Formats: sequence, structure tokens, C-alpha cells
Amino acid sequence: QVQVVESGGGLVQAGGSLRLSCAASGNILSPNVMGWFRQASGKQRELVAHVTDGGVTNYADSVKGRFTISRENAKNTIHLQMNNLKPEDTDVYFCGIVIQTHVYWGQGTQVTVSS
Repeated sequence: QVQVVESGGGLVQAGGSLRLSCAASGNILSPNVMGWFRQASGKQRELVAHVTDGGVTNYADSVKGRFTISRENAKNTIHLQMNNLKPEDTDVYFCGIVIQTHVYWGQGTQVTVSS
């Protein structure tokens, strides 16, 4: 079993910053990929950024240059530093870890950016 726990999120004004953190625990096998996704009500979950346990990162075009994902392998923890936030970044953010063919999700955390 794998557990995923997110922290961070909240309300911020446009142009502000927030930091999300996510810790995975349990039977964490390598290789794996950890990442952040976001989902608005009634829409599909979309990738924000992910990082492999080898340190390779990937970002959605909409967040490049504003968001930075980092990883602490020893703790199976990732962080998402979000700068210059925009109202369109408002969503529920989910952390996920992909191990072999399985995806394990956290419960989600709300990020709200006011204009």
C-alpha cells in the first residue's frame, strides 16, 4: 500500500506565491514519478509538473517559468513552489505517484488566487 499526503495551498492574491508539499509512504518502488496535477469542477485532471526519482522534470506550458518542482528522494517528498500566481491557477491540486502501472493519489488541496 502507498499513502500520499499533501500540505499547503490556500488563498492568495494574484502575483503572490504558495508552496505545496507532498509525501508518499509505504511500498515505494523505484523507478517512480511524483507529480502535481490540478482539476477544476467538471473538467479533466491535468498535469502541472512531475519529477522522476532520477530528477528529470516536466512542466505544463502554462506554468513554465512560474512554478518549480523539487524532490527529496530520501523522504519520498516533493514540493511545488508557485510564484506569480494567476486567477486561472485556481483549482484543486492533487499529488500523485506513479509506481509501475499504478497511480496513487492524495486527497487534494485547494488553491485559490484572487484577482
